[in-house]
Amino acid sequence: MSEVRHVISFLYTLRDPDGRVIDMSSPEEPIVFLAGSGMIIEGLDAALNRMTTGTKTRVEVPAAQAYGDRDPEQVRRVARSFLPVEGEVKVGDQFKTAPDPAAPIVTVVEVDGDEIVLDANHSLAGVDLTFDVEVVAMRPATPVEIEHGHVHGADGHCA
Repeated sequence: MSEVRHVISFLYTLRDPDGRVIDMSSPEEPIVFLAGSGMIIEGLDAALNRMTTGTKTRVEVPAAQAYGDRDPEQVRRVARSFLPVEGEVKVGDQFKTAPDPAAPIVTVVEVDGDEIVLDANHSLAGVDLTFDVEVVAMRPATPVEIEHGHVHGADGHCA
């Protein structure tokens, strides 16, 4: 017998280890996702899937179950001429490494003359995260949603 998959709607406030708010959902627009589909970070997905509608709680997600640990191999020094951008480049700039929509996004972490240090780690890699969550709705996923790997709207089409 297969496990029941759920469509979960929730509200959240995300905090860093110092308690600073990093992000939050809009109370008017809960996040809706298919549990186990990879749409949200692994640790939060697993925690929400064990809850019921109306649950309000705090979820601690270690870095390894969020955006992963920082990978030093994702930090590279490249020649300025190698970059796919024109003009001035400064620390903090972000850009895709190629025109492909799935191309990684990198962040400039150092500018040293004609050499640029790029970091392809997610900005929250290596950070333990705290979510204050409220599950506002939960229902069994339809067979079509499970087959397609994402939530469909009330009319059966992609949400």
